[in-house]
Amino acid sequence: MQQLPVETSHEADHCTDVQPDSPLGSISNNYHWKVFWTVAIALFAMVMDFSIVFLALSSIADEFNVTLRTVTWVAISTSLTISAIMLPLGRVSDITGRKKFHIFGMLFFVAGALLAFSSQTLEMLIVSRVVMSIGSAMGQAVVFAIIVGVFPSNERGKALGMITTAVAIGAAAGPIIAGPVIQEFGWRAVFLFTAAPTTVGIVAAIFVLDDKRIGSTARKIGSKYDWLGAGLSAAALSLTILTISNPFAFDWISIQIIGGAILSAALFAMLVWWELRIPDPMLNLRFFQNPTFSWSTSTRFLAFLGGSSTFFLMPVFVQSFMGHDQRSAGMIMFVGAVGMGLASQLSGRLSDRYGFRRFTFIGIGTLIVTNVWFSFFVSDTPLWIVMPVLFANGLGMGMWMAPNMSATLSTVGRGDLGSMSAFLNLVRNVGTVIGQALATAIIAGIMLSRGVEVQLNELADSTDPNVTGAFLDGWSLTFLVFAAVTAVALFAAIRTKVYTGDLEPKNS
Repeated sequence: MQQLPVETSHEADHCTDVQPDSPLGSISNNYHWKVFWTVAIALFAMVMDFSIVFLALSSIADEFNVTLRTVTWVAISTSLTISAIMLPLGRVSDITGRKKFHIFGMLFFVAGALLAFSSQTLEMLIVSRVVMSIGSAMGQAVVFAIIVGVFPSNERGKALGMITTAVAIGAAAGPIIAGPVIQEFGWRAVFLFTAAPTTVGIVAAIFVLDDKRIGSTARKIGSKYDWLGAGLSAAALSLTILTISNPFAFDWISIQIIGGAILSAALFAMLVWWELRIPDPMLNLRFFQNPTFSWSTSTRFLAFLGGSSTFFLMPVFVQSFMGHDQRSAGMIMFVGAVGMGLASQLSGRLSDRYGFRRFTFIGIGTLIVTNVWFSFFVSDTPLWIVMPVLFANGLGMGMWMAPNMSATLSTVGRGDLGSMSAFLNLVRNVGTVIGQALATAIIAGIMLSRGVEVQLNELADSTDPNVTGAFLDGWSLTFLVFAAVTAVALFAAIRTKVYTGDLEPKNS
């Protein structure tokens, strides 16, 4: 096979925060922070949008007179689009240059938000969400590559910790903002709230970002782009998400689900075969020959899978069993986001000095403990217990994320940062989707075994003790299963060692 170019660790770790026209490449002390705030505001808006839409679904269903199952396609279209195109777009950013790619992504996002604001039918709204999701995928695909490219290696953890904090704030701001905005102005207004900061980010990116200074070099898109790999990746991931989330409510042993699982596996096998065969693949799978990369990626996937159920199920628990409204539930969930933001700051900064391992262990260990603790929650668990456990869970999530990403990206050369940034965001997205689907399947399975079937959104209106009892039993089993999953993630983290070799894997 053709030998891939090798970048030395000196080149990849070199601070790109340099004035291009200055003698001897003098370093600008604050340019990398200007870049950080430029991309962070866009990432904040994109994450906030994802959490806002879930709270708007009921209002959208009422206006368009459709069922909640039908209106969930507004959210499903987002997950499908982002999962299908994020990885192929990450490679495009490596080829075209990251500034242009980032700006076009934000333009797509704003255009989609304006279309969503003016949508007159559900079909138009779904199309608008697809346009927004294309922009969101472009932004998420490149943001970590820009951050790593502009910050010196001894500040990489701090930068990734701060960008994780932006993600946490965006996720928490969605429920807090959505309730009052929908109540006062209607569901359409939430899309203007996401478009506004993104527009600011576009203007900032035009004036601040410089491809040379953020470690990005543009290359021509031609025959070297892996179109077949991109198509196989999009098809395999889309079919996997559809099979796992089961939006058509097929029976789990139906030909559709079994066939979807078999075809997904076949597509992934074809993708691996093809990516290992060509000299310039969309995703360099030979990175998995590096133990640091493979174990840290496994840690990331399993930890997101095991930690995803909290922010998915806890709002249901707070509203249906504790009797709080949407606005109060948003404030309660904000406690977890605060913990995540604080821990991200701490672990990101300190991992630059002390390494990533101890922070990953502490964070995932905390997730195991809080998952077990959540499993003991019942309908009369007091708020003064719920909120500290939520805060501890947020601390655990924030503690491991930035150090884990820093460890993974330390194995990647500058030329692959875009595709690897997209890949790591894809791992997070797929782990979260699978975790949420698994949580729903466990609870639904327990409820069906007890002879009761109620949608999660209908729990608050149910007065049947058999319904609430079945849900709480499913709730307990779900968190115990995810405690086991996070224990496996901890094992993968323990196996992750500090990487000190070449940044590019060698071909066999």
